[in-house]
Amino acid sequence: MSNRRAGIIGLGVYAPEKILTNEELEKMVDTSDEWIRTRTGIRERRIAAPEQATSDLALEAARRALADAAVTAGELDLIIVATNTPDMLFPATACLLQNALGAERAGAFDLLAGCTGFIYALAAGSQFIAGGGAKTVLVVGAETLSRIVNWRDRNTCVLFGDGAGAAVLREVPDGYGMLAFRLGAEGSGGPLLCLPAGGSRRPADRETVEQDLHYVHMNGREVFKFAVRTMEEGTREVTREAGLTVQDVDFLIPHQANIRIIDAAVRRLGIPAERVLVNVDRYGNTSTASVPLALQEARREGRIKNGDHVVLVGFGAGLTWAAAALKWFDGRGEE
Repeated sequence: MSNRRAGIIGLGVYAPEKILTNEELEKMVDTSDEWIRTRTGIRERRIAAPEQATSDLALEAARRALADAAVTAGELDLIIVATNTPDMLFPATACLLQNALGAERAGAFDLLAGCTGFIYALAAGSQFIAGGGAKTVLVVGAETLSRIVNWRDRNTCVLFGDGAGAAVLREVPDGYGMLAFRLGAEGSGGPLLCLPAGGSRRPADRETVEQDLHYVHMNGREVFKFAVRTMEEGTREVTREAGLTVQDVDFLIPHQANIRIIDAAVRRLGIPAERVLVNVDRYGNTSTASVPLALQEARREGRIKNGDHVVLVGFGAGLTWAAAALKWFDGRGEE
């Protein structure tokens, strides 16, 4: 039995060029900049160009992650794409990405776990490395949520944005890398956040289109309560699993859904604000891309150092939640 420990050796992110501000949304739907900011913390979000699909955003992030890791596409053994907005139901977006990258040796599959998908995919990719089934794994979270929100519904359209983030995983020195994962689901809450039509339960027809069932439907109040509870519990559980305490966490990367959710969870945990990355104001909720976008920003700003204990935590449709604890490895070796 292998005891290899996977770590992130390269990161790459991509956000579309188009910025949609709250002021522009005021002209599209019955809302206001003040209403959006006070309830969500969001000022603007990125929107994919008409010709861009999820695989296009994933490709840009993946190329940047590979360059950052000094790894070629030909070295990849596996590609996992976490997304809620695939280019199409099948083939998998991961297969489209594999072809675009020229990663001929790599297996490829999509993973669907709501906004929690990137952490789920990290766990899956890490297990392939730990078990010896892969040496180099590319994990991507990518979304074009602008295609599935109802731009007439002010309760949901103000929340979401498009983007992609990618991580290259490989074995790292002993003591570094992924220390623990905690994955959870409460399927009874599935109807609270869903896309009702377009699958086998409600195939697309005139009625589903007329009833706006191909857009995101969300019970915001109940999702909020679930999110705060599981963000706190997930962080506590994964730190305990890793042999740490919450006070040992040098940096927390939460899913960027809503500033009030982040603030409430962080307050319950007692983690100082300077140890938490928040960029929801500039990107909105990018679902599976949220955690890698925030992680790369924290690294770029020098807020994460070699040897730091970092926790990634998120929640999403399913309902799902997940947390990962890692000891950051930046390639310089042990201190």
